Amino acid sequence: MAYDDPKTLVSTAWLADHLNDPDLRLIDASWHMPADERDAKAEYDAAHIPGARFFDIDEIADLRSDLPHMAPPVEKFMSRMRAMGIGDGHQVVVYDSKGLFSAPRVWWTFRLMGKTDVAVLDGGLAKWIAEDRPVEDMPPVIRDRHMTVSRRADMVKDVTQVAAAVKLGDWQIVDARASDRFKGEAPEPREGLRSGHIPNSRNVPFLELLNEDGTMKDEEQLRAAFTEAGVDTAKPVISSCGSGVTAAVLDLALEILGTPRHAVYDGSWAEWGMYNDLKVATGDA
Repeated sequence: MAYDDPKTLVSTAWLADHLNDPDLRLIDASWHMPADERDAKAEYDAAHIPGARFFDIDEIADLRSDLPHMAPPVEKFMSRMRAMGIGDGHQVVVYDSKGLFSAPRVWWTFRLMGKTDVAVLDGGLAKWIAEDRPVEDMPPVIRDRHMTVSRRADMVKDVTQVAAAVKLGDWQIVDARASDRFKGEAPEPREGLRSGHIPNSRNVPFLELLNEDGTMKDEEQLRAAFTEAGVDTAKPVISSCGSGVTAAVLDLALEILGTPRHAVYDGSWAEWGMYNDLKVATGDA
């Protein structure tokens, strides 16, 4: 099925129909793990959907933290968006080069800042190119636009809040990493981190929510994936992953499913796996 909801997911056909809308703003949010040895900005410079701006997930972040790409301070987000010509009244569509990988992180960041007119391009740049739709290598024309922000603290959790959730059980914790990393059977790609998962958490690898072409599965399949992992989508959920990127894929799916309360653990395993005084579970438990 094709999603066409300008607050969650839109199809390539929807974007093609709205590409020239004066208040549409496109963002290329491509990001790669260091081991991939790919330069997302260079790839954007070579080819992007016409009019797209590049969102640097590692730079538009809280660089005061030692953790990777933590959510940016409000002032920094506003400044960077203004410099990109993105502001109040714009419909934002975010995509990435892998289909549906890092774009939801930027979707979540906008929503964290109180901006709801934002959607992810279902299938991303890969699907757009596969359908022989236009790309360009020209920088976009930037016109300054004012942006107001109202940060939603309920959409993000820190390590203390996650530790409390583990103890109280009032929030379900769902891990988006691959099952071998969740079980502690595979080493973490970041050095210095223990292997395993947050105690009492469940595992819904983000790829299980996607079709082969990188698009999101339909609502029935999404709900089934969570249910099979022991997650009740009618109850509050905290999503986690390696460093807070693919956790946002789960968060997007939960928004589509109408889960009333859902948030992202921003530090994710990059933080939890670093501290020896935090308990770690292995296997399926």
